[in-house]
Amino acid sequence: MDIFGHLKTITRHKNLVMKYCFKCGIPFRGLLHDLSKYSPEEFIPGAKYYEKGKRSPNAHQREVMGYSSAWMHHKGRNKHHFEYWFDINLESGKYEPVKIPIKYLKESFCDRVAASKIYKGEKYKDSDPLDYFLTHGDEEMMHPSSSNILCGWLRMLAEDGERSTFKYLRNFDNEKY
Repeated sequence: MDIFGHLKTITRHKNLVMKYCFKCGIPFRGLLHDLSKYSPEEFIPGAKYYEKGKRSPNAHQREVMGYSSAWMHHKGRNKHHFEYWFDINLESGKYEPVKIPIKYLKESFCDRVAASKIYKGEKYKDSDPLDYFLTHGDEEMMHPSSSNILCGWLRMLAEDGERSTFKYLRNFDNEKY
């Protein structure tokens, strides 16, 4: 168990997301981002399955136990994760993705960029968050409108860099959704 290593990693991540949320014009989301990671339900498994900040402890716990209790807790409390945004469609009677409100979609973008930077370290490239999005099936699991917008922002980051992407996001609002 690496309490201090895990604490350092999640705090670095939270601070980076907060910085990006301020750049996007959603400072309140940045202040509240990932507070549940400090709860016992998430922090204890995170410290137990911590691997020197090279990947999420949730992935390690999932390999050992077949699921991640920390992730199950986290995704149900943090609206910037697309997994939070599933509900029963009244017409089909099935669970389906629903549109993610813009402020949470912006926070999701910030979260993805920060996570890529934390886990990739000096090897990070602005295309990494897009590559992860496209190769892990997130795009197919989200509501098509939310997926298209987030993918567009990630492409913009990959092609134009942080400065122009954050400037664009700061001015992006619900009317464009």
